[in-house]
Amino acid sequence: MASSSSSHNWLYDVFLSFRGEDVRVTFRSHFLKELDRKLITAFRDNEIERSHSLWPDLEQAIKESRIAVVVFSKNYASSSWCLNELLEIVNCNDKIVIPVFYHVDPSQVRHQIGDFGKIFENTCKRQTDEEVKNQWKKALTLVANMLGFDSAKWNDEAKMIEEIANDVLGKLLLTTPKDSEELVGIEDHIAEMSLLLQLESKEVRMVGISGSSGIGKTTIARALFKRLSRHFQGSTFIDRAFVSYSRNIYSGANPDDPNMKLQLQGHFLSEILGKKDIKIDDPAALEERLKHQKVLIIIDDLDDIMVLDTLVGQTQWFGYGSRIIVVTNDKHFLIAHGIDHIYEVSFPTDVHACQMLCQSAFKQNYAPKGFEDLVVDVVRHAGNFPLGLNLLGKYLRRRDMEYWMDMLPRLENSLRIDGKIEKILRISYDGLESEDQEIFRHIACLFNHMEVTTIKSLLADSDVSFALENLADKSLIHVRQGYVVMHRSLQEMGRKIVRIQSIDKPGEREFLVDPNDIHDILNACTGTQKVLGISLDIRNIRELDVHERAFKGMSNLRFLEIKNFGLKEDGLHLPPSFDYLPRTLKLLCWSKFPMRCMPFGFRPENLVKLEMQYSKLHKLWEGVAPLTCLKEMDLHGSSNLKVIPDLSEATNLEILNLKFCESLVELPSSIRNLNKLLNLDMLNCKSLKILPTGFNLKSLDRLNLYHCSKLKTFPKFSTNISVLNLNLTNIEDFPSNLHLENLVEFRISKEESDEKQWEEEKVSSSTLNIISKLFP
Repeated sequence: MASSSSSHNWLYDVFLSFRGEDVRVTFRSHFLKELDRKLITAFRDNEIERSHSLWPDLEQAIKESRIAVVVFSKNYASSSWCLNELLEIVNCNDKIVIPVFYHVDPSQVRHQIGDFGKIFENTCKRQTDEEVKNQWKKALTLVANMLGFDSAKWNDEAKMIEEIANDVLGKLLLTTPKDSEELVGIEDHIAEMSLLLQLESKEVRMVGISGSSGIGKTTIARALFKRLSRHFQGSTFIDRAFVSYSRNIYSGANPDDPNMKLQLQGHFLSEILGKKDIKIDDPAALEERLKHQKVLIIIDDLDDIMVLDTLVGQTQWFGYGSRIIVVTNDKHFLIAHGIDHIYEVSFPTDVHACQMLCQSAFKQNYAPKGFEDLVVDVVRHAGNFPLGLNLLGKYLRRRDMEYWMDMLPRLENSLRIDGKIEKILRISYDGLESEDQEIFRHIACLFNHMEVTTIKSLLADSDVSFALENLADKSLIHVRQGYVVMHRSLQEMGRKIVRIQSIDKPGEREFLVDPNDIHDILNACTGTQKVLGISLDIRNIRELDVHERAFKGMSNLRFLEIKNFGLKEDGLHLPPSFDYLPRTLKLLCWSKFPMRCMPFGFRPENLVKLEMQYSKLHKLWEGVAPLTCLKEMDLHGSSNLKVIPDLSEATNLEILNLKFCESLVELPSSIRNLNKLLNLDMLNCKSLKILPTGFNLKSLDRLNLYHCSKLKTFPKFSTNISVLNLNLTNIEDFPSNLHLENLVEFRISKEESDEKQWEEEKVSSSTLNIISKLFP
């Protein structure tokens, strides 16, 4: 039976309906003992012989119990009391019902047949009210059709009883009120936490909850406390006020001072036992008072390892079955204390985010008519950030649709809602070491959604791995499938931190990301040596005029990214005399670069990544350039490119992307030096005729020559290639000693339609000849 969503304050967890003569000293006694072990509260009749005067108490107990466990036994239907209990249970629409078929066939109960049916008929004969008899029958059928436990399927009754108790516990954990605006999606969080807590275990277990500030950790912790506290002998929720008190105790004092620790432990014990001003004069007193107590302790918003060690230093301080839950922004803080069971709170789904906004704005889970699309738009602009959605909803409460629409453009900076979001997010940032703060700003301004390996290459002079680990521990970033991801609200905070470095003079900030600021700086040549990176998306700028000396003053510029995919061809203007880019550049990404050649004086000696997609380049530069730092070169779509420069010194190059370089005729012979090259992509290089011969790129793993239609010969590139695409080439001549033992994906055909030839087994003789050379 489905559970109700009401916020009923249940007096009991379980009401047990049973026939005393069948199960009182067997199943019932063992089941109640198991419930006691799990601190599940069951109603008990205290062995009082039932009489008419007892019925009101039973009826009230049924109503005040969250779950009803109905034990159908051989003689259950012989008692009108049991049948009336069952009827009352069924009539309570908010009840979770678990049937147990104890030495009786479920079908006999369901259809009132067999021995069970005969006993039921005898009871019905004593009942004069036909309506009551019909209701008994319907109740028996209804409950017997529910998913339950059949003793005939268990050869170990103790195991069955334990499993039933676990089922009860699981249903209690997963049942939650839904009338609070802060509890959208809480069921999913509770389900994850229940797996970590393992309340049925007798061990003392410490569990952590980590995640970004404002993501809802405290809400989850309070919901857990409300759900679990009555199952423990003692329980306490240590909130921010106590944590602040703890910080004040240790502030300016020797953290190893025993008097400080005793003072803190005394205050802590007062919270748990509910007694004021408990004083402790012995370090062992805390353990002595609690080691026989099964307690629930939740500590919220803590990041001080000394305080944590003092309060909950070791599991043996607490009685069997105790649970300690520590809530923090810093995952490593938990690990350092030995807490390995950690729930990392993720951002809500789009559906839950919309519900959160609606709860805050409309006090319901759905948008009123006419607001549906506006809610979706606001969530998309503001991001799936619980704190932001809650504050934003309150800000928009009782506003009309026109106000909502006017608000949308302003949501690009969601941190401005009363300043509360920014204040909370700054807590984690301000707690970072300066080196980690620096990496945070790099990610917020430049490297969000970038591969970890690329970030490490670009910041090789910093301890990036350590910093990224720290940022992830504090939930300021997430690493997903090898990419660094920072939530939009955190990114905006980081960019604002950079913005206030110099409010009136943008050219003196370390990073430039605002299109209007960058336009003015590049046009007026006002950038300074303080600028480390520029990331410009000019889709919303009508035109961009770059001064010939725009980058002269930015002598420390390391990262330059100009995204020009949405701008018209004539929207960006570089003067013919433009001839300078800083030699400090490590990252140069400039799509639709308008010049035929790179600036004459440019020396790419520090370049790690060069990305010039859809450029107008005919060539990059003359001669041999110092490219020992270069790991990735991407010239995708540079259709006028005719010459690849000498790559003799690009000995660390790993990725070379030349897709749709339709004017490129050949690769330079210097490619033989690229022994770290992993991926060479020349898709649709229609003019390519020649590939250098006489060398073996031993690291090359992927080679794409799709639609290189003028290519007729294939050199011995690498025997380690695993992916090779020769579709729509004219290659028929292969080296006789070419052995590609590592090949796992191979494509070759003369025409698009020939892809099906493999399935139809109509392979040409020339193709068979190629295959025989590839797979001798």
